[in-house]
Amino acid sequence: MAAKLKVLIVDDSAFFRNRISAALSQANDIEIVGIAADGKEAIERTRRLKPDVITMDVEMPIVDGISAVRKIMAEMPTRILMFSALTKEGARETLDALDAGAMDFLPKDMSNLGSGVEEANKLLLERVRAVGQSRLSSVRGALGGRRQHTGRTPMTVSQSGVGGRKPELLAIGASTGGPVALRQVLSALPRNYPLPIIVAVHMPGSFTGAYAERLNGVCSIKIKEAADRDLLIAGQCLVAPGGKQLQVERGPSKYQVRISEPLSGQIYHPSVDLMFTSVADSYRDRALGVILTGMGADGLQGARKLKRAGSVLWSQDQHSCVVYGMPQAVEKAGLSDRVVALDEIGPMLARIS
Repeated sequence: MAAKLKVLIVDDSAFFRNRISAALSQANDIEIVGIAADGKEAIERTRRLKPDVITMDVEMPIVDGISAVRKIMAEMPTRILMFSALTKEGARETLDALDAGAMDFLPKDMSNLGSGVEEANKLLLERVRAVGQSRLSSVRGALGGRRQHTGRTPMTVSQSGVGGRKPELLAIGASTGGPVALRQVLSALPRNYPLPIIVAVHMPGSFTGAYAERLNGVCSIKIKEAADRDLLIAGQCLVAPGGKQLQVERGPSKYQVRISEPLSGQIYHPSVDLMFTSVADSYRDRALGVILTGMGADGLQGARKLKRAGSVLWSQDQHSCVVYGMPQAVEKAGLSDRVVALDEIGPMLARIS
């Protein structure tokens, strides 16, 4: 019998502690080993209880969640799932927590996690399990400063799956672990990068604007949250707004993005599948798609269409993924032209000229 996943719940709200506890207690494979009401208690109980996963609130007395994450990751690295408010300030705090080493996040308002309590609890369980089974990444602190390269010589573009034809668009999809991974990739690109870039990361609508702003402040290329009819311009990255869909189409003179509300039944918004499909329809064989770390299989169907259109696909390798879901789905389907470690993706992309 497999060992249960040991979880420490950290929140200053007794109501929310009870809510998380009730949800996790439904699972036979999860054991709640402790509860803490502030960051100081979280640090002490992590030392003593050695949980597999910590659910951590951001705003708490004595020691806040971000400070607690920094301390825990420095002393005893542990998988941490943050809970945050769906506000602009909450987005900044969550990005700070991811920068400090947290692996993933969920909205503090659990009504946003699904259509009801049952769906919210199901998503919470899925996310805790995914974080619990994920690799404790060595790629941390990537949202706030430049990363050191490993020193390995990057492959040339011709060796990396692009072949003799230079792509005209770079499209990237990611989910769990994606915000930090994407930051590492984009920070390697030079200011005069020759391709336009579009990105879909599974994030709430209140987060993507703050995320794009932060990336723009630490990367050489220009990065902004996409708006409807934004043109695709070389050296600029458009981040799909959370809660909406981004698609590419041919405009009157240049390619542009269209931003729309999600349709009923669309699980992910933004959807990597939908973005890739629109790229396949508009750019045909002139695009490069990249699938980074993430839970689930969003991007698989769009990747099939990109491949059928003649475009090239790279996927992040298992060892460097926080969660090897989305890249694994693409690789197992035989769609990856190149499986690449995270610290090599950016340098390889930078060699496209």
